[in-house]
Amino acid sequence: MSYSPKAADVAKLRNVTGAGMMDSKKALIEAEGDFDKAIDLLRKKGQKVAANRADRESHEGAVIAVVNPENTKAAIIKLNCETDFVAKNDNFIKLATDFANLALKFNTKEELLSADFNGIPVSEKLIEQTGVIGEKIEISEVKILEAPFVGSYIHAGNKIAAAVGLSKSFDKSAEVAKNISMQVAAMNPIALDESQVDASVIEKELEIAKDQLRQEGKPEAMLENIAKGKLNKFFKDNTLVKQDYIKGEKTSVEDYVKSVDPEVKIVGFIRI
Repeated sequence: MSYSPKAADVAKLRNVTGAGMMDSKKALIEAEGDFDKAIDLLRKKGQKVAANRADRESHEGAVIAVVNPENTKAAIIKLNCETDFVAKNDNFIKLATDFANLALKFNTKEELLSADFNGIPVSEKLIEQTGVIGEKIEISEVKILEAPFVGSYIHAGNKIAAAVGLSKSFDKSAEVAKNISMQVAAMNPIALDESQVDASVIEKELEIAKDQLRQEGKPEAMLENIAKGKLNKFFKDNTLVKQDYIKGEKTSVEDYVKSVDPEVKIVGFIRI
């Protein structure tokens, strides 16, 4: 008599692996009720699907930001897939959130991929879920931020997330950190302030400005000073503390923070 799995066993296997009902049932039948063997069969199926889809492009996905209970560390991860349909699936978003919460324990993508996720490394879980979902899925980015107070923001649709670190915790720190995280998500600054802008970027911007001025017929002797003025405009547009605050009128991000608490400073940010 052929083995017929109980509905409870099928449900248990689904919960552990995320596999569909029919795939879980087939795996239990093939494993003749051996639960661990059924899990291995589903993982092998995932490896086969992953190998077949290795050259596929995974341009869609979900970006998730999480913060630890102490509000001192944030993690943002980008979990990629092939289609927007999968990216919007509740189970996919939950998986991305679970990975992000696990990432809080580490500092790099490599550490996360090696970490234990319900008994198997994250890297193997990704392969397993490729088999379950039928699309190539991968963690393409992991960013970590630590500070005395950290807050985050996820833009609608899970396509952009940001986190901001403040120099201390205070009455309105959660509100300020969220507001500035929204600023980072919307305006995509390249650095916190001009001191953190890479020297090669500054040099390139100066040369671009000088070339534009030459084309306008400005004298060579005047180029350096005018170019530096244009560079200051570049810093204003592209560094977080100098940007115009998106929720305020005619005030910079730096001045907004000072208006809430003169002693507070933004000490870092991350964005995916």
